[in-house]
Amino acid sequence: MARYTLAQSPEVVLTVAGKDSPKAREKAMAELMELMDSGKLDTDLADGFSPDQFIEIKELAMSEEREDPITQAVQVLNNLATLKIKTQELRSDAMQVRSQIDILFSDEIVSEEQINNLKEGFKVLKSFAQLNMKFLDARSQAENARQVLDEALKSPNSEVKATVESPIEIISDTLPEALNVEEPVTEAIVEVQIPVEKSTKSSKK
Repeated sequence: MARYTLAQSPEVVLTVAGKDSPKAREKAMAELMELMDSGKLDTDLADGFSPDQFIEIKELAMSEEREDPITQAVQVLNNLATLKIKTQELRSDAMQVRSQIDILFSDEIVSEEQINNLKEGFKVLKSFAQLNMKFLDARSQAENARQVLDEALKSPNSEVKATVESPIEIISDTLPEALNVEEPVTEAIVEVQIPVEKSTKSSKK
């Protein structure tokens, strides 16, 4: 099915069989005239309106409606790269023109040739200024695009921390602390024997 609308009345939708073609547009034109003649459509069309002026309403596929964010990010960065090259090409000449503008604010006498050259240089300056503004805006928008690509390029291993330890080591390191077990203190008991001296005196009878 082909669907058309009018620039003057975007709320009007004309549907005809087949794909977009001159024949389909002629059918839409006939349908439009019928609606106007019957008073069902209150639309003023300028003289000379032709079927070629119909605006086709295209049905977008789901994949087109929700474009791949990575593709969008690449397009944004590609646009930024193009603007960067163009601004670099004009920057040197534009800055030279900018330095000559100061002569207009001085009491120094300038020649007509200098003024004419300056006027010509204004075109370069204008082009550079416009491109530079677009570049700055594009660079701001490209920050999100860069984040999207960084996220897509991230390695899955980077999210996993390598914390592999031996279970025996974990138990041995944490068990005493967890159970609050203190190491036993071994006391050495030393027996000291004191020898008893024998009496050297003989008993008197």
